[in-house]
Amino acid sequence: MIYDIVVVGGGVAGLMAAIEAKTDTNKVALITKGNIFKSNSAMASGGINAVLKPEDKEAIESHIEDTFKSSKGLGNRKNITYMCKRASQIISKLVRYGVPFDRDEKGNIAQRPFGGAGINRTCYVGDKTGGAITQALIKKAKECGITFLVNTYVLNITKDKKSVCGVVALRRIDSTVLVYPAKAVVLAGGGYAGIYRGNSTNAQDYTGDLLAVALRAGLALKDMEFVQFHPTGIAKTNYLVTEAARGEGGYLINSDGERFVNELDTRDKIAKAILEEKEKGHKVYIDLRHLGVEKIEKKLPSLYSVAFNQVGVDISKELLEIKPVAHYTMGGVNCNMCETKIAGLFVCGEMAANGIHGANRLGGNSLLEGTVFGELAGQKALQYAKGKEFLPIDYNDVIKDIKIVDKIFAGDTSKNFNAIRVSLGNSMFNDVGIIRSKSSLVRAFDYVKYLRNQSYSLHCINKERRNNVELVSILELRNALEVSEAVILSAKKRKESRGAHHRSDYVEQKEKYQKHILVKEIQKGFFKLEFEEKGFLNRVRDFIINKH
Repeated sequence: MIYDIVVVGGGVAGLMAAIEAKTDTNKVALITKGNIFKSNSAMASGGINAVLKPEDKEAIESHIEDTFKSSKGLGNRKNITYMCKRASQIISKLVRYGVPFDRDEKGNIAQRPFGGAGINRTCYVGDKTGGAITQALIKKAKECGITFLVNTYVLNITKDKKSVCGVVALRRIDSTVLVYPAKAVVLAGGGYAGIYRGNSTNAQDYTGDLLAVALRAGLALKDMEFVQFHPTGIAKTNYLVTEAARGEGGYLINSDGERFVNELDTRDKIAKAILEEKEKGHKVYIDLRHLGVEKIEKKLPSLYSVAFNQVGVDISKELLEIKPVAHYTMGGVNCNMCETKIAGLFVCGEMAANGIHGANRLGGNSLLEGTVFGELAGQKALQYAKGKEFLPIDYNDVIKDIKIVDKIFAGDTSKNFNAIRVSLGNSMFNDVGIIRSKSSLVRAFDYVKYLRNQSYSLHCINKERRNNVELVSILELRNALEVSEAVILSAKKRKESRGAHHRSDYVEQKEKYQKHILVKEIQKGFFKLEFEEKGFLNRVRDFIINKH
């Protein structure tokens, strides 16, 4: 089957893009790696930022300034302004699509405070905002006649010279490699915090697959060193304790019962403060007891249920132990307003470096970015596809992917790929986590280099091709290792501390590093890093990393 536009990713960005791209006369497909209801967007709890009155220029300017301030000088003010000004229309659109935002006593959309915000601007649906938005968008997408290609794993994009012409994907039900021709493609596959497996709020399969796809297609990744560690994950399970819990008045206390940080400070500061407490031998808890069971049941019903079901804690009466966990990634595919250097290929959502978050994301801005730029990507893809013809596909590229899959099935292995995934996650958290240093980054790089070599000797133990989970896990691991290396090299090159990137050997923020770092894979195993400053590349030094 061929489609005018193919969108990859089932979160809010992908869904918005598909809806905007669909007309009565064209064909749009939305590809998801797994179940359509499973995405990081659906797990986003706290809310979506917006100034609801478009005429309130002062409040909009405050949102712009808070976002730019949080970016630590690496945000694109023009793009941030576009997002903040578009926010009220996006909320109105979501309401029309059926999102049941909480209301105040006057019937207006209620708003709560979030960390780093100057005013209350976070709209919410209890503590399940992302899930409510996702469900409404799925319903709208089905009404529009969008085709859902679920359980389909994208392997690569196909190009004709400098233009996109489709995607190559693995149909998981029978391990068949297929090609989907398209006039335009939108990538909205989410971030890469899943590379910190065992230390992340993300599901284990959120490994940055489409960022690896982008690298192989010749695109650059930007700001990969900036990984946001959410301060509050449930200590035993990594489940996200939404920032709404602190927005509603929750305290952070140590095992001595002391509050030690401003609970509404930015996430990077709170995460470091919690880590310092843990290094002192203290446990850290979130205290919600003073809110009372009635308010908790109304404002934080999901957390109330999850805390009890997962760890047996009644948060209306007991403390809940928490820890920082990898949560969101500011880095992504280098682009500007969703456009890439490949004609007809657009990116949006967490996997796109659209210049919104810079070095540190402001809480409540992720769902806003996903919906605003998902909408824009869909509109641009639709405009691009109009009047275009389908470009020829080089099936030699497709054959390469078929051979890779066949090789994974053909051989035997004694290695445990799940153990490697867990080991990678621990290495990334310990050495490329909240605090990094030259020695920890070198140690992590050497280990990832070793694992990359090992990953090519992995094969499926189960040779059955129907719904073979081992095949996808091995492919995910290879992508995770590629993305991990990009993170490590970027962190090593940034010899300062800025936003979510903190180096113990370079604790100061330095003006000369107020620039982006771009990573390209110039051929398999060769990475090139270069600075980008104010939109132009500063090629003072290029780093070519030795081939593996």
